Amino acid sequence: MTIRFDGRVAIVTGAGNGLGREHAMQLAARGAKVVVNDFGGAQDGTGGSSAPAEKTAQDIVAAGGEAIAHGANVANADQVGDMVDKALAKWGRVDILVNNAGISSDKTFAKMDHASWRKVLAINLDGVFNCTKVFIDSMLRRGYGRIVNITSVIGQIGNFGQANYAASKAGVSAMTKSLAKELAGKGITVNAVAPGFIETEMVDSIPERVRNRLLDQIPLKRFGKAEEVARAVIFLVSADGDYITGEELSMNGGLLMR
Repeated sequence: MTIRFDGRVAIVTGAGNGLGREHAMQLAARGAKVVVNDFGGAQDGTGGSSAPAEKTAQDIVAAGGEAIAHGANVANADQVGDMVDKALAKWGRVDILVNNAGISSDKTFAKMDHASWRKVLAINLDGVFNCTKVFIDSMLRRGYGRIVNITSVIGQIGNFGQANYAASKAGVSAMTKSLAKELAGKGITVNAVAPGFIETEMVDSIPERVRNRLLDQIPLKRFGKAEEVARAVIFLVSADGDYITGEELSMNGGLLMR
């Protein structure tokens, strides 16, 4: 564990479980102070308290790290504004932003209603806009920042029943490249990581017959691990990734090669 982030402040959205939790834990293990965001279990829909976020923050502290939790819904600009106020009041800056929060609501396009479309786009795409918009100011003032957006192989290849999800992740990929061009001259890099099928609660819930079909399509013949994705994020926000911006790093076991 040679990469260190001592003195850096990171925000990870959707960090109550799955990939986001692993990103937060690994950043904290390397010395970063972490703002843990998750909307799951948030009380009364106003943001602020979230049981999954609190659990991740508590685990970081128990392991000797520093963390605070906030239950903002990233689709709500006001709640995201409250989150940045809390982060700056606590530590005065934000150096690293991992836009990880995301949801799915799968239906064939013929059966997809406007509510399902908007719900997924609001979290997965608008959420990246909202969080980047408010946290970028701290980075611009200091002339330093590292942003990683979590996209998906589904945004690269599409998938049956996931038009909303695929569109949202493809949109984040395009946004990543545009922001990278705008911010490179200001000391801020913007990259994306596009995981394939990773061993998380979402993949665990897939029926076994479908899991087996997926494995047949993956040349490495296994699902990825959350810690593998987190290590890619760690690399991109570390000094080792200083000359990388506008990149979408695919991690899919060979499911997509290009």
